[in-house]
Amino acid sequence: MEQTEVRGHALPARLITLLREGRWQHPGDAELARLIPWFEDPLDFLKSTKEMERESRPMDLFADDPVSYELFRQVRGSTRPAPVELPWLDIEQALLIAVNRRAGDDVALALDYRTDPADPRVVGSDFWTNPRQCAWREVAPAFSSFADALGL
Repeated sequence: MEQTEVRGHALPARLITLLREGRWQHPGDAELARLIPWFEDPLDFLKSTKEMERESRPMDLFADDPVSYELFRQVRGSTRPAPVELPWLDIEQALLIAVNRRAGDDVALALDYRTDPADPRVVGSDFWTNPRQCAWREVAPAFSSFADALGL
C-alpha cells in the first residue's frame, strides 16, 4: 500500500487515488505544453511516494547552500522573518511530483502547501524567463484543477 504522506505533508486525496489506481501517468509532452506553455523542458511524473520523497530531498541541500539557494530560490520558511511567497519556494511546505527527464535540466513541478494543506497548488520552476535565476510560478491553483486540466 502506498504511503499517504511525504515530507510530513498529507498527499491530496485525488493524488492518492491516482497513485493507487495506476492513473498518475504523464499525459504526454504536448498535453503538458498546452497546460504550461512557458515550461520548455520535458518532465517525468514521479510514480510513487518513495520517488517523491527521494527527488524532494535535494531541496534541503539547495536551501542550506548560500550559493544554490539564490539560484534555485528555495528556502526554509521557518528561518525567515516573513512568509515566503512566489517566486520563492518554501521547501518546508513543498514536495516534488514531476522532475526533469533529461539529467542536468534541474526543473520540476511541486505541490505547494502554502495555499491549502488538503488541495495544494501546483508550481513549476521557471528557468526560461531568467536563465540566471529560477522563479517558481503557479501552474494550477490546486492539485485537483491540475489533474482536471490533464484529464486525470
